[in-house]
Amino acid sequence: MRDGDLLVLDGADVLALLDEQEQRLLDLVRMAYVAHARGSSALPHSTFLRFPGEERNRIIALPAYLGDGFSVAGMKWVSSFPGNLARGMDRASAVVVLNSAETGRPVAFMEGSTISAKRTAASAALAAVTLHDPNASHTLGVVGCGLINFEVVRFTLAAQPALKRLVVYDLQPGRAEGFAEKCRTLAPDLEVSTAGSVEEVLRAGTLTSFATTATVPHVESLEACPAGSTVLHISLRDLTPEAILAGDNVVDDVDHVCRAQTSVHLAEQLTGTRSFIRCALADILLGVAPPKPSPDVPTIFSPFGLGVLDIAVAQFIYEAACAEGRGSSISSFFPTPWVERGDKRPGARR
Repeated sequence: MRDGDLLVLDGADVLALLDEQEQRLLDLVRMAYVAHARGSSALPHSTFLRFPGEERNRIIALPAYLGDGFSVAGMKWVSSFPGNLARGMDRASAVVVLNSAETGRPVAFMEGSTISAKRTAASAALAAVTLHDPNASHTLGVVGCGLINFEVVRFTLAAQPALKRLVVYDLQPGRAEGFAEKCRTLAPDLEVSTAGSVEEVLRAGTLTSFATTATVPHVESLEACPAGSTVLHISLRDLTPEAILAGDNVVDDVDHVCRAQTSVHLAEQLTGTRSFIRCALADILLGVAPPKPSPDVPTIFSPFGLGVLDIAVAQFIYEAACAEGRGSSISSFFPTPWVERGDKRPGARR
């Protein structure tokens, strides 16, 4: 790539470059979390664009800078329109703009929903192997049968090969059946069954992933969870504040997750404190905090979703695309420096 060129990567490019890269993405997410915890990042709060009268629809801007070996900046612009499912479209769509940390110029523009799904799943799988004893259960419970949880299954299989069984639930039984069929393609020996309720999923094993489109908490208690359970609360708004307060809470970033009416935010509003949050995941990765202080209380991982993860993955994609010659390059995308332009008098014809 020459200076001034812009690389464009479409969905097919991004999918191809991330194919069978689960272990690499798990490592990148771990490194990004650690760099952020060490202060080698700049991470403004996400900005939510909402639409009057359409509370479920939103577009979110996640800008970020990541140092500590990455030295990259950028932004994810991601939309969530649940009504798209009825149109035969994916709920989420996104783009990622990657900028040079040296010049500030955009260097790549790429499809971002795949990046978003895979970095979210890598975060969940990393939390699972960090917080949860892989020998405690060979079962993963899934609540919400969409792309995010499909990727969570994929990445958990990569991070925890001992996984042998899935129990899945969705408000739409047909959606759960279709999800189960797709999951069987990930591992031929994977046992997959559907459940009739959230409680049935919680009772099935000690590891559960929530990835739904819920905007209002609907799970009042985690009492159905066996001892030693870990709940990956990916969608952030499934558990009531009371359920949150009864658990051992681990997050990705305390300031970020206590916003936007997440379940953790509602618990903060209810109690007036954040003391119920034990630590961030990076504290455990760095050995500052233990993985699970008590098996008697379910550990809840609530990740807000940090832009540093998106740009870490996007940088990997950009470098791989340049090495393989993938994507479309727009040459000389930027204008000639203004001091070099031959300007004319206003109103004069060329």
